[in-house]
Amino acid sequence: MVPNHFKHRLSNPGAALGTWLMSVSATCAEAVGWTGLDFVVVDMEHVPLDLSQMVDLLRALASTPVGVVTRVPWNEPVIVKRVLDAGAQTLMFPMVQTVEEARAAVSATRYPPHGIRGVAAVHRASRFGAVPDYLRSSGPELEVIVQVETPQAWERMADIASVDGVDAVFIGPGDLSANMGHLGNLAHPDVQDRVMRAPAIIHAQGRKAGVLVPTMDLARQCAAQGYDFVAIGSDLSAMLAGVRGHVQAWGAKDSALPMASAIAPTGSAY
Repeated sequence: MVPNHFKHRLSNPGAALGTWLMSVSATCAEAVGWTGLDFVVVDMEHVPLDLSQMVDLLRALASTPVGVVTRVPWNEPVIVKRVLDAGAQTLMFPMVQTVEEARAAVSATRYPPHGIRGVAAVHRASRFGAVPDYLRSSGPELEVIVQVETPQAWERMADIASVDGVDAVFIGPGDLSANMGHLGNLAHPDVQDRVMRAPAIIHAQGRKAGVLVPTMDLARQCAAQGYDFVAIGSDLSAMLAGVRGHVQAWGAKDSALPMASAIAPTGSAY
């Protein structure tokens, strides 16, 4: 069976560090996969990423040692079936609000009689039939992560985490802060209180806890608080930070220098 590098990384001690992939670029994904990060998230919820593009990213990432999480756009079984058949092994489900929704997410990833996943024999996940007994051997390598992103879901978090087949709960601080009435203010004390208290509740149900943060300081705080995997920023945010740093450094050297967006001189090597 094809090993799930993300799942096996979570079985080791210490918080795993990852990032989001938002560039829809197989080249960027492959490059990020060689940086030493523990995992990346291929995001189909907020990124204009279709199924064939997702497969391109998975192929690029398969050549690297990084673990891969695929966030589906919604908790919908047809989407889940297609994403699994395309080779995703760890699925993240956004905006899971209830125990019933968590059960539905798990069911969509399992073959009958344990779920409702449709059966096909030859697809990328089974290495086009080369994986012996894929229908029975694939289950142990799958990972289901459900996202808690509202105060209502947060209050039900222990019950959601206890659902059989849920492996981890991921706190989405952006949506959580918005749904708490603090849109864009992840640092609000009430939001941070929920974020920092979540791991203990999740761990009490024997599940792993994950979170997305914008800064390394917050990442370290979350790891110290018990989070098992922490994502920081994205490939796009890292690229933009680097470019903006160059622009600022260029302007700081001499305010009379031309804007960085000016056309390069004729004959420039760039």
